[in-house]
Amino acid sequence: MKVRVLFFSVLRDITGAAELEWTCPPGAAVSVLLEELYTRWPKLRAWDTSLLLAIDCAYVKRDGLLHEGCEVALMPPVQGG
Repeated sequence: MKVRVLFFSVLRDITGAAELEWTCPPGAAVSVLLEELYTRWPKLRAWDTSLLLAIDCAYVKRDGLLHEGCEVALMPPVQGG
């Protein structure tokens, strides 16, 4: 199945893309997608413990299930100033 992955802030710098289409196994969880992304961009793993994750604009945990055509957002923690 295909999903749309969005990268924000420093994650965009690491991947060199604001968004991309990714193919995942049917019924995969966010954790599966993350492991595939970490294989492609190892520097993303440094953000693993602090990532904010969302599917179709709703925050999820790593066990959130992906579905065909969903939008997955990966965001670093929000910083104030």
